[in-house]
Amino acid sequence: MIKLKKIKCKNCNKIIYKSLGRINENFKLGNNFYCSRKCESQYKNKKKILTCENCGKQFKRRPSEISKHNYCSRSCAATTNNAKLPKRKAAFKICLQCQKKYKKENLKYCSLSCRRRAEGKTKEELLELIKKSAEKLRRTPAKRELKSISNLCCKNFGTWNNAILEANLTPNRSHDDRMYKRIKTKALDGHLCDSVSELIIDNWLTENKIYHQKNISYPETQHKADWGINLKGKTIFVEYFGLAKDSPRYDLSILKKKALCQKHKIKLISVYPRDLYPKINLRNKLKIFLN
Repeated sequence: MIKLKKIKCKNCNKIIYKSLGRINENFKLGNNFYCSRKCESQYKNKKKILTCENCGKQFKRRPSEISKHNYCSRSCAATTNNAKLPKRKAAFKICLQCQKKYKKENLKYCSLSCRRRAEGKTKEELLELIKKSAEKLRRTPAKRELKSISNLCCKNFGTWNNAILEANLTPNRSHDDRMYKRIKTKALDGHLCDSVSELIIDNWLTENKIYHQKNISYPETQHKADWGINLKGKTIFVEYFGLAKDSPRYDLSILKKKALCQKHKIKLISVYPRDLYPKINLRNKLKIFLN
């Protein structure tokens, strides 16, 4: 015969009867006794009654969900927080097309219509912009220097170099021919450069009255440095690594040059595209040569 024993409900203290084996098992497992599922649910649900700090409405929250400030809904939280911490005022920007002021961030134009008018330039207008840039720079502009119209030129002419040819200018090295068929460009001091990027650096050295030699040989090898600059009786090599992390063969050449400089205790200054585009920032890189 099964022996029954009195036990109290953990929630309402009502006396219930359970078998001695069940009681011992529950004590061993650390479980409680309940007279019904309703009582079990009420005991396990430990939500506390709180008052919304915005509208005064009462609501329930679990202990883990209670914070320093409590609200019945997101709208109540937003209303209070926006009053305490108003949003910063966005700075005015000027539309590149109509010159009107607007507050939309990360947008170049005040409206979609302005964007369509600006980006809907004709071929003649694009060529005129390229020619004006070439006159200002006194050389063929690089694609990275005219980012505002480069994509439009590619859409209208097929490639950037096609647009350059249509403007009656000599293209710089193309993406496909950058490791060979180099088009030489002449710097202000007469030095022949392999690319427009080298031309920018060579002209910068000339304009800052820094005497430099072109294509200086590395010791014990056929490798050549782009520039050699004498500083207090020692020659410092300056290299433009335009294809770094873009060509395995080129990266291997960079490692060899750096190893040679370390072996022969030659100071090497490395210049990368980020030092030239979108803005020329050679002053920090080559400041040791400036008086």
